[in-house]
Amino acid sequence: MDIDKILILLSSLSFFGYTLSYLISSNMKKEFKRFGLEKFAPIIMVSQFVGASGLIIGLKFNLILTISSFGLAFLMLAGFTVRMKIKDSFWISLPALFYMGLNTYIFLSSIN
Repeated sequence: MDIDKILILLSSLSFFGYTLSYLISSNMKKEFKRFGLEKFAPIIMVSQFVGASGLIIGLKFNLILTISSFGLAFLMLAGFTVRMKIKDSFWISLPALFYMGLNTYIFLSSIN
C-alpha cells in the first residue's frame, strides 16, 4: 500500500471517529456550543461523515476523492478559523490545521 492510500485511510478513519464521538459523547456537543455553532453541528457532522465516506470511495473513483478531500480541507480551514476567532491556543487548534493540510495534500495529489 502506498503512502497516499495510507494518508487517505488515516484521514477517513479520523473523520469517521470524530463523527462517532459526536454521536456518543456529550463533550463534543459542548464544544460546538462553545464555538457558537450548536445549531450547525448536525450539518457539520454529516459533512464530515460524507467526506470520510468520499475518501474511501475515492480510492476507486478519483473524482470523488478530489471533491471529498477539497471539502474536508475547506471544512478544517473553517474549523481552524473558528478556533482562532474564539482565541483557542495554537496547540488546541493544531488538529484542525493538521487535517486541513492532510486533505489539501490529498486534494493536490488527486488532481495530478
